[in-house]
Amino acid sequence: MVNIERYNTILENLKPYGASLVAVSKTKPKEDIRELMKHGQQIFGENYVQELVEKHQEIPEAEWHFIGHLQSNKVKNIATFISLIHGIDSLNLLQELNKQSEKANRITNCLLQIHIASEETKFGFSYEEADIILNSDLQSQLKNVSIKGLMGMASLTEDEKTIRNEFRTLGEYFNKNKKSGFSILSMGMTSDYKIALEEGSTMVRIGSAIFGERG
Repeated sequence: MVNIERYNTILENLKPYGASLVAVSKTKPKEDIRELMKHGQQIFGENYVQELVEKHQEIPEAEWHFIGHLQSNKVKNIATFISLIHGIDSLNLLQELNKQSEKANRITNCLLQIHIASEETKFGFSYEEADIILNSDLQSQLKNVSIKGLMGMASLTEDEKTIRNEFRTLGEYFNKNKKSGFSILSMGMTSDYKIALEEGSTMVRIGSAIFGERG
């Protein structure tokens, strides 16, 4: 069930920063998505390819973002319609996205996911690996992808200092590498989005605060 009051509060919190909201709708019914769209929300984030494809087919007017870990063999299923892929975490995945986007005759927007958390289970490039992609001629070779910025997920901890330091480091790296078209810093979720905003996030991914806990 959609909590419109909390949704409006989040929007108010985002306003001073000019940040965008990705409403994370994974496992949530299409009725909840349509309800939120009535209140002006356009961007929705999904973690699972099959669920995303089904929801896009029924609600094509929404702006769909893929925010989970994307397997290379699933890229072809979303390359024809996806607005933004948040989690490009390997060169192989970036090349596959370029290949499938070329087949679809479109340019697909994406973000490089940077590994900023202490947990090894999190995906993403190291800063050194991202440097290679951002400071080489690789981007000019991949004509059907457009890297719009970066995404990062902080450590799963209650230590705000750790979270803030991880976001701050990513924010500084984002600003250092900012260039034409490089405009999105996706960091912050329900539990830590306020810290992320303070450290430069331009896009937050929030689900449970809007839709309630996943069933």
